[in-house]
Amino acid sequence: MAVPKRKTSPSRSGKRRSHIKFSSKNIIEDKKSGEYRLSHHLDLKTGMYKGRQVLDPKE
Repeated sequence: MAVPKRKTSPSRSGKRRSHIKFSSKNIIEDKKSGEYRLSHHLDLKTGMYKGRQVLDPKE
């Protein structure tokens, strides 16, 4: 059974975890309404997606 010979230092474990991080969301400003939304998602206030009406808008 493999057992570590020595304790891994905080700097070494930090080097190993350096690429593990949260990625930022792809938030864009809507061209017509000016609201912020995720790209490739429909706007829930207007119900528009790619320039066409998909859902009835919320009041």
